[in-house]
Amino acid sequence: MPNIKSAMKRVKVNKTKAAANKARKSNLKTILKNADAACANNTADKAEAIRVAIKRVDQAASKGLMHKNCASRKKAQLAKKLNASG
Repeated sequence: MPNIKSAMKRVKVNKTKAAANKARKSNLKTILKNADAACANNTADKAEAIRVAIKRVDQAASKGLMHKNCASRKKAQLAKKLNASG
């Protein structure tokens, strides 16, 4: 544990931010998994699921949760799955 007051605060802030990022990343993974399942099962709302997933990927990239190139690749993969499923 640090002795300096500002370092103590950084530990607290980092812990809080890490927990928030972990929750956001977990939520993103769930949304991506739901979109994949919608395409695989060819459900009626697959286009909506893909649209929501792409939106969340963009938001994650803008918040620094994932790299912009990773986000771009995920979006391309989702679009490809949607087009392939017909």
